[in-house]
Amino acid sequence: MDTTQLLKGVLDLAVLAVLREEDGYGYDILRRLREAGLEEVGDASVYGTLRRLYAGGLLTTYVVPSESGPHRKYYSLNAAGRDQLTRSGKLWRSFATTMDALLDDRGMAA
Repeated sequence: MDTTQLLKGVLDLAVLAVLREEDGYGYDILRRLREAGLEEVGDASVYGTLRRLYAGGLLTTYVVPSESGPHRKYYSLNAAGRDQLTRSGKLWRSFATTMDALLDDRGMAA
């Protein structure tokens, strides 16, 4: 199965989850996703997701000046983003439980 196809369906949730504990700028969020095990996530996908989540009212932004390069735009979850994370997290857990059961029933569990 192609991991990139799976990522397309869950990247919004992954980005919201990464921002749950700590705000971050684009490259920082990308790095944290990769460190969490999503090594195949692409730069453009993450930046596009951040723009879409912001446009959808789930994130807020602020700029932090940098002494060694361009200013960084930080993203943070707002109340709507936290609500979406909760809803999407419940949906994901339900889906994952269903898939685990299907795989277990067929002797395919890890």
